[in-house]
Amino acid sequence: MKAAVIYPDSESPRYAEVAEPQVQNENEVLVTVKAVAVKHLDKGIASGKHYSSGSQPATPRIPGVDGVCLLDDGRRVYGMGVSGMMAEKATIHKDRMVPIPDGLDDAIAAALPNAVIGAAMALKFKAKIQAGDVVLINGATGVTGRMAVQLARYYGAKKIIGTGRNQQSLSELPALGADETIVITGYDVGFVAQLEALHKTTPISIVIDYLWGRTAELILSVLKGNGMFTNPVSYVSVGSMSGDLIQLSAAIVRSVDLQLTGSGMGSWPKEHVAKALTEILPEAFRLADEGKLKLETTTAKLSDISGVWERNVPAGNRLVVMV
Repeated sequence: MKAAVIYPDSESPRYAEVAEPQVQNENEVLVTVKAVAVKHLDKGIASGKHYSSGSQPATPRIPGVDGVCLLDDGRRVYGMGVSGMMAEKATIHKDRMVPIPDGLDDAIAAALPNAVIGAAMALKFKAKIQAGDVVLINGATGVTGRMAVQLARYYGAKKIIGTGRNQQSLSELPALGADETIVITGYDVGFVAQLEALHKTTPISIVIDYLWGRTAELILSVLKGNGMFTNPVSYVSVGSMSGDLIQLSAAIVRSVDLQLTGSGMGSWPKEHVAKALTEILPEAFRLADEGKLKLETTTAKLSDISGVWERNVPAGNRLVVMV
């Protein structure tokens, strides 16, 4: 079969002929792959830079942790791979499959799960969003950030504030549900002033952060209390596109009713992962099929994988490889 293969001497895959994967136990099933989204997670694991990747084997490997596929009986499902998914055939976990509505496009169905899980797990389980919450999404112009805007609105947020560097993508956020937007320019004083004004009038109760780095330091400085009672704030770190490390003042931690946590592989208990597959993703597929969740995709052929792996797609778009 044909597949995208990453060899030990390279971080980018090549289109190559490989042996078909074999089912190893009764909890696996062989599927025909239809579409696989190229995500930061896939690239991080492929390069060995993601915290979940561990030491990389000195053997060729197929990237792609999940995708849209067909079972032998023709049913179309989203599946999480045992073998790499960016291939004509793959093995997936039987207990990690989600049916896909007939009307939903393959590319959108492939791109949706990572964005939904990256947003919903943080909002529902880590921040425990309630109707009436004021939600700040730091890094709202990316694929998962845009999904977080939409899901925060769907889950009942009273006000949604989105930040981002890409002004074109930022200007599109109100149509997705954002009430306020703040452009990240690197000019700290302006960013802080806008955020302070918003926090003063409608106190922020949830921060979903896809950037971390300097913007996280600035947001936390805005949340800092002055010795008076403060409203509870759930701050959830989901990504670190702006840097892995920050400086955090102890005075901030002591002066505000702050819950600082993370949302990612390893931080979710089994029951939350189960709900992601049995409740959250089916609901998201239904909403997308009804046109109530929006996600933009850019598609490419599996045979072109070498040239598209590092392709820069428009902000808010997800690259999807069609097999």
